[in-house]
Amino acid sequence: MKKFFLLFALLLSPAFALAGGGGACGTLAKCDKAPVDLHNKESLQNGAKIFISYCLGCHSAKYLRYERMATDLEIDPKLVQEYMMFTTDKIGDGMDTKVNKKDQAKWFGNAPPDLSLETRLRSPDWVYTYLLNFYPDDKRPWGVNNRVFKDVAMPHVLDSLELELGPDDYKVAVGDLVNFMTYMAEPIRTERERLGWWVLAFLAILFVPVYLLNKEFWKDVK
Repeated sequence: MKKFFLLFALLLSPAFALAGGGGACGTLAKCDKAPVDLHNKESLQNGAKIFISYCLGCHSAKYLRYERMATDLEIDPKLVQEYMMFTTDKIGDGMDTKVNKKDQAKWFGNAPPDLSLETRLRSPDWVYTYLLNFYPDDKRPWGVNNRVFKDVAMPHVLDSLELELGPDDYKVAVGDLVNFMTYMAEPIRTERERLGWWVLAFLAILFVPVYLLNKEFWKDVK
């Protein structure tokens, strides 16, 4: 009995760990909570549009295929090909930038990293807080600095979007972007979580006959 509940707790522990959030963010005491909702297709679609418009010019996301994105986010593949594909000829290709890495290293000091797994590396909360914490700094080459990542080489690429939308709508847009990046890091996540609950339910049901069989087997053992 105790062994079963221990196993059950171990199975659930990763979910509780992922739900924890928090942690320090550079000079900030705690990261802001990213509004991640992988079932919100409208948010994911807007996040994809922002990512392709503002991020894909420098960063790649080569582990996610346009075709997979179109299917998961319920976007017509024809619309993806017409409005969202600027660096590839085939919808089955990964989301990759064609900018020369050596040129990027000259411009930024280092070539911008692939962002396919960034939210798994840093956490959605870290990325969300980072994108919301650029501030003017005349001492930096691009005129900006960041409270989460001090002296970062990246310019504030969402600056024009922030000016266009205003503080409140900009924060929503950044949330959509991070939501999409969270999906991008693990496209199978919603399906995995759905199947996970079925597995736990199966184990819970299986426990009953196993427990009764074990009790029956050992009833004569003193």
